[in-house]
Amino acid sequence: MAPMRVAVNGATGRMGREVVATLCREPDMEPVGAVSGRRHGERLDLPDGSGSIPLSVDLQEVLSATRPQVLVDFTTANVATVAAGVAAASGVALVSGTTGLSEDQLREMDRISREYSVGIISAPNFALGAVLLLHLAKQAAPFFDYVDIVESHHENKIDAPSGTAMAIARAVAEAGQYKRNQTEKETLAGARGGEMDGIGVHSIRMAGRSAHHEVVLGTAGQTVTLRHDALGRDCYMPGVMRAVREVVNLKELVVGLDKILGL
Repeated sequence: MAPMRVAVNGATGRMGREVVATLCREPDMEPVGAVSGRRHGERLDLPDGSGSIPLSVDLQEVLSATRPQVLVDFTTANVATVAAGVAAASGVALVSGTTGLSEDQLREMDRISREYSVGIISAPNFALGAVLLLHLAKQAAPFFDYVDIVESHHENKIDAPSGTAMAIARAVAEAGQYKRNQTEKETLAGARGGEMDGIGVHSIRMAGRSAHHEVVLGTAGQTVTLRHDALGRDCYMPGVMRAVREVVNLKELVVGLDKILGL
C-alpha cells in the first residue's frame, strides 16, 4: 500500500518542523508539501536527508501541486479556519492542533466538513497524557465543590488561557456546578485569575516553560490535584499521527483527541 500523502501548514514553525520530522520516520506516511506564513524559498529540506518538498506561502498552490490526502495544521485560529475551507474544497482532510479557535470558528469548520464530506479533526492538545488529564478531571469533578486550573507555557505562546485549559474548564463545567468564594478585598486586580462558570483559570507565560496544566479540585477538608507536563514537542506526535490515520475515515468535524481514543 502506498504511503499516505501529507502536507503541513505552518511547516517552518516549531510544531510544524516536529510534524515534518515525524512524518519522515513513519513508514506509512510521506511528507509531500509545506506551507509557511513567510517566504523561506521554494523547497523545504527534509530533516532525514531524504530530499526536499515544495514550500510556499500559498496553500492552494501546494495542495494543487502535491495532492495530499491530509493537511496537518499548526498555525493560528484565523489561518486554520481559512485552511479548512481551502483543504476541504480540494478534497483534503484536515488535522489541526491550532488553539484559540472560537465556537463560531468551530461551527464554520463543522459546516465546511459536512458540505464537502471531508473529515476534520481539531484538538487543543495532542499529548495523550493531557487528553487523559481532561478525562480524569471530568470524572472527578462531580465530587468536588471548587475547581481551579493553572496552566503555564513559554513566553511566545499567543493565546491565554491555553486551548487545553479552556477545554478542561468546559468539560468540568458540564460535569458539575461551581461557585467561587468571593474575598472581601482584592488588593491586586486580577489576582484571582479568570473565571468560567465558577471555575478559576490562571495563566503563566515565561521562558523555560513548555506546556503544563494543573487541575486542583477541592471540597470540605480535602483537595485532589491532577497535573500533566509536556517536556518536549515530541510528546504530541503519537496523537497527531493517530489523528492523521483516522481523519481520512471521517466526513465531519471531530473536536478533541479523546473522541478518537474512545474516552
